[in-house]
Amino acid sequence: MHRLFALALPAALLLLAGQGLAQKKEKRDSRADRRETRKEKRQLMFDAKAFLEEHDTNKDGFLSKDELPGWLRYNFERLDTNKDGKISVQELEKGAAHVQQRRRPSDVVSVLVEMSDCDECCAEELQRLYETLRKLDANRDGKIDADEIKVGRAMVIKERVDTLFKELDRDKDGKISKAEARGQIKAHFDQLDTNKDGFIDRAELTAGAEAKPAEVVKPRRKSDK
Repeated sequence: MHRLFALALPAALLLLAGQGLAQKKEKRDSRADRRETRKEKRQLMFDAKAFLEEHDTNKDGFLSKDELPGWLRYNFERLDTNKDGKISVQELEKGAAHVQQRRRPSDVVSVLVEMSDCDECCAEELQRLYETLRKLDANRDGKIDADEIKVGRAMVIKERVDTLFKELDRDKDGKISKAEARGQIKAHFDQLDTNKDGFIDRAELTAGAEAKPAEVVKPRRKSDK
C-alpha cells in the first residue's frame, strides 16, 4: 500500500497534504477552544469584584501589592499588566488564572485525600508514602533532616541499581554488556561506560544514577556527526 501511495499523482498528493494541514489546523483550533473554555470557567469561578472589595483596605478601587494576600504577592507583576503599580478589577478578571494559591510539592498528600474517588486506593498510596517517610526518619524523632535525605537517596539509588542488574545482567558476571543493555542504559551506554572497557559495572551505573538530569547529555544522532 505504501508503494501505491508513493506512485500516486502529484495532484492527489497535494490534496492529501491539504487535508492533513486542515486536520492539524482543526486539532489546533480544538485545543485552543478547550483552553479558552477552561479559562472562562476559571473566570466564572472567581469573583474579581468581590475579591477587590474584600482586600481594598483604602477603598480606592484598586489593589496595591501590600493589599494582596501574602501568598499572592509573588504574582503581582503578572496581574499588573499596564504596570501602573496597582491592580484594577479588569486586570483581576483577565488574570484569574494567577489568583490562586501556589501549591507546594508536599500538597500532593492533601490533594490525594481531598480528590480521591476510591478510598481504598487512596489509603494504599498514603500507606506507601508513610512507609517511605518512616524509612527516611532513621533516628525516629518524627522529623526528616537533610542528612537523612542524603542517606535515603543513597538507599533508593542502591535499590534501583540492584533491580537493574537483576534484570539486565543475564550472565551474572557483575557487568552489563552493550548486548544486555536496554532502554536509557543502552541509549547512554558510552557515557555510562566511563572506563571504556565495553561494560557498565555497578560503580559506573551508580554514578550515572546519582548524576543530576542536567549532567546527562543526550546521545548524538548520526545526522549530528
